[in-house]
Amino acid sequence: MPYDLGTTARLTAPCRDPGGTLTDADTAAVTITLPDGTTATPAVTNPPATTGRYLADYVTTQPGRHTVRWLFTGPVHAYTDVFDVWPEAPPAILSLADAKAHLNIKDSDRDDDEVRYWNNVTTRAVEYYVGPVVVRPVTEDHDVGPVELLALRQTPARSLTSVTPVLDGGTTYDVTDLDLDGETGIVRRKDGGLLCGPLRAAYTAGRPVVEENITGGARIILQHLWRTQRPGRRGGVAGGGDDYSVTEPIPGLGYAVPNRALELLAPDQLPPGMA
Repeated sequence: MPYDLGTTARLTAPCRDPGGTLTDADTAAVTITLPDGTTATPAVTNPPATTGRYLADYVTTQPGRHTVRWLFTGPVHAYTDVFDVWPEAPPAILSLADAKAHLNIKDSDRDDDEVRYWNNVTTRAVEYYVGPVVVRPVTEDHDVGPVELLALRQTPARSLTSVTPVLDGGTTYDVTDLDLDGETGIVRRKDGGLLCGPLRAAYTAGRPVVEENITGGARIILQHLWRTQRPGRRGGVAGGGDDYSVTEPIPGLGYAVPNRALELLAPDQLPPGMA
């Protein structure tokens, strides 16, 4: 499961001889490649506390995918792995408490990490249909010539941060001189003039208020995904039950989203071609 930003990731690796037997190495080192391409080399205790099983602790500093490379000598052995770090404010429509209450596991913290993971997956599924729900910054480039309007891709859009040229010598627009239609993402000059690109738009997207039909759809999707991970615990086929049934594959998401959730999300669904 992903780590929270700023927590310590405990990395582990086995060292084996050519025959596959766990053994202590003469030297052991681990290199972590961070999302921005820089590297870190946390200390490794050698020999390890348990024969052939090494560990290193690393305090996370960046969100995103990290790659891990262990190298041993005497015997020569290598081991690779990956781990993810959540951003400081992970995108989730439901709080952990609400998600656990809906799954009827609020009195235990045993599955908290897994619930958080599937809660974030649920958010991505919901936003596939209705656009950004969790408020977030967005930066995107628009390769446009002189045009009357600029259509932001992530809607609803809450506010413009900046509109700047991608190329040297282009025009920077003061956002106070621009009008933003948050629902459609359309940006126009207030004086009626043209916008000359290519342009880089930075803005905030998401919903200041999350409507009940969206949180209700999120709960149903979460319940469905949670049940598919636990076949046989309540009898029947995992993910079964009329309330969460999926009778047809959904374009783009297969059988991940129950039809009942789609019905709840329908009032806020993006127009065709925008999903």
